[in-house]
Amino acid sequence: MIIRPIAHKDLDALACIARESGPGFTSLVDDREFLTAKIQHSIDSFNRDVVEPGDEGYLFVLEDPDTGDILGTTGIEASVGLDSPLYHYHKSQVVHHSRELGLFKRVDVLNMCNHYTGCSEICTLYLRPQFRRPGAGKLLSKVRFLFMAQHPERFADTIIAEMRGVSSDRGESPFWNWLRQHFVDLEFAQVTQLVGAGNNGFIAELMPKYPLYTHLLSPEAQAVIGEVHDKTRPALKMLEAEGFRHKGYVDLFDAGPTVEAERDQIRSVARSSECTVQVVQADTPVLQHGGDRLLIANTQVAGFRATLTERAIHHPQPGILQVPADLARALDLEDGARARCVRLAAASNKTQGDASSTGDASQAQPQQELRYAL
Repeated sequence: MIIRPIAHKDLDALACIARESGPGFTSLVDDREFLTAKIQHSIDSFNRDVVEPGDEGYLFVLEDPDTGDILGTTGIEASVGLDSPLYHYHKSQVVHHSRELGLFKRVDVLNMCNHYTGCSEICTLYLRPQFRRPGAGKLLSKVRFLFMAQHPERFADTIIAEMRGVSSDRGESPFWNWLRQHFVDLEFAQVTQLVGAGNNGFIAELMPKYPLYTHLLSPEAQAVIGEVHDKTRPALKMLEAEGFRHKGYVDLFDAGPTVEAERDQIRSVARSSECTVQVVQADTPVLQHGGDRLLIANTQVAGFRATLTERAIHHPQPGILQVPADLARALDLEDGARARCVRLAAASNKTQGDASSTGDASQAQPQQELRYAL
């Protein structure tokens, strides 16, 4: 499996992903003109000289090099909320207190805000169900942090992820059902398509501008505030392990949580290291016993390539990464080139034949492999 920047030849696969992901996945819209423009914007972003984050959007695909199949997507928006506002609700509390009457009441409220304007956002992570395999979701999620670590000038200090909130298989959101009943008479699928296409002017025009007292919402709507879609839960756990935390900000439409972390404090960013490549033959003795599970990437931008492998050996001192020749070619790495890597799991115990011996939950419990997250 190889991660690379998206290209126009991937349009058909991207259109399939836009259909498969369904309502609530606002990063992609099932519209070929929109998707073509998104691909071109990504290509332009990868080819742009950048000294500080702007409106760049980086979209990657996961490809099976043997078949050419596109297994999934993952992306980063360099700076959100600049061209059009990025709205959230912030969950907080207000206190109503009358000293004279001896009455005290603490209530939860939701306030609309633009708190994350200018932050970078990881997004568009989707692993196609027919291609689900151990490590694929982890690669799609973590590769973005390796790219950030190598090119920090392209991204903000704060990184956010908007997690998909609770919705049914029919594309109905309990939270939106309440808002629709009282404020905006649009189907959830219509709303997410409008937002995904950048048409969010209706938010300022129709959404309630005053705090929402949560106890006035329906019980169904209250129950999903800050909760994630079942299929997004593994992705949230993975981000939490990287250091992301929820600080009370939720999506305007499905009330899914937005999590955040400081870029340089993200586990895979902080623990990654740049090293010098030593290309070796596959039958080199040092590679025969298997190495640690490593996420490896070259240091290019437009020519970025990355993969997850146990076929390479990282020597932190003196900063050497030994890579078999065929893998080096796939990653566009030459002997003496620079690469970046991060260790994901200790070397497997080959003698036990038990996936759990790797310490990798995606191997021991492949059914938990994440499928998608906003």
